[in-house]
Amino acid sequence: MTQLPFIFAVRYLFSRKSHNVINMISSIGVAGMAIGTAALVIILSVFNGFNSLVGQSLEASDPDFVIRPASGKFFVPDSAVFAPILDDSRIQRLSSVLEEQVFLSYEGRQSLARVKGIDEAAQEESPLKESIIDGAWIFHRGAMSAAVAGAALAHSIGLNPRFVTPFEIYYPSRKENISLANPQASLRKVKALTGGVISVNSEIDSKLMLVPIEAMRELLELETEVSSLEIWAAPGYGESLEKELQAMIGPELKVLNRFRQEESIYKMMRYEKLAISLILIFVVIIIAFNIYSSLKMLIIEKEADMGTLRAMGAPDGMIRRIFLLEGWMVSLLGMVIGLIIGVCVVLAQQRFGIIAMPGNFVVDAYPVSLKITDLLWIAAGVSVIGYLMALLPSRKI
Repeated sequence: MTQLPFIFAVRYLFSRKSHNVINMISSIGVAGMAIGTAALVIILSVFNGFNSLVGQSLEASDPDFVIRPASGKFFVPDSAVFAPILDDSRIQRLSSVLEEQVFLSYEGRQSLARVKGIDEAAQEESPLKESIIDGAWIFHRGAMSAAVAGAALAHSIGLNPRFVTPFEIYYPSRKENISLANPQASLRKVKALTGGVISVNSEIDSKLMLVPIEAMRELLELETEVSSLEIWAAPGYGESLEKELQAMIGPELKVLNRFRQEESIYKMMRYEKLAISLILIFVVIIIAFNIYSSLKMLIIEKEADMGTLRAMGAPDGMIRRIFLLEGWMVSLLGMVIGLIIGVCVVLAQQRFGIIAMPGNFVVDAYPVSLKITDLLWIAAGVSVIGYLMALLPSRKI
């Protein structure tokens, strides 16, 4: 008895109806759910692919952990605190960084930039040295400091590694009051040559410049202070060290993992993916109204069958389940077809790069990444939408 609603529902689903319009609306419902489901799979996979590219570019520039002061901009690294960290075999490298937002000037062109003063360890082993596109990874030219600049920043003010004219880096003096009569006299200035140009991502290319930490200390009038310490961990220890490091350094300093270093970027990527998911789910809801319409018409057509079932002793609850299952099967059939189509398209794009990226991009084809969690959420969401659309008309029987 419990299988009868399922048997009737399958028969109603695949049998031809007396009115062709019901067949057409049911077919449109299946096709619509399939297209909506496939679109969800493909578009979310494209988002995953781009997010993966952004994450890889950030990993190339960001260390595993950054230690910064809990309050203020600068701190003096205490050797007694950081000696155990340096001796830990799980730590590959620790580098001192002195970073500040400064003003650049070169041959009449000006720009704001985020300038990082890095120590010799970072100059020798930074992963950014693999991103050089012009010039060389050098930080000294004779007695003068040299800088490595992001590609867009270098282009905006005309920096070129082949030029011998130095540019100026300005910052307000920390020890003198600003003169209203001659504000420029209150600015500190250091000169540097252009050593090389790097290209990583739009954020780094447009804002970042690397210089020796000694040049930044001269500019900021500091002696041993740093703005942060960058830590690269050995493979396999990227996440487990965070709490241990925080316990070692105490509450005056804070440890930031890769996510917290670029929290706004990672959150923006999550919100964009959530927004497009909600938009596509709304489209699926609109498409699912075809199921509602076809089921309403099927109920009207099967009035005689329902009378026969009632005469044979079938309760109204069983009759409602028949039409509920029939309507739900329409959405489930469309969902399964859509999942198959979407997965096949994504795998084909991964394997063959069918759709190429326009313009000069870091990859030749649209990046895609298929995630099981996305497929499960899509299946659950489409199933719930289909169930609700089938429940509404069947409840009125």
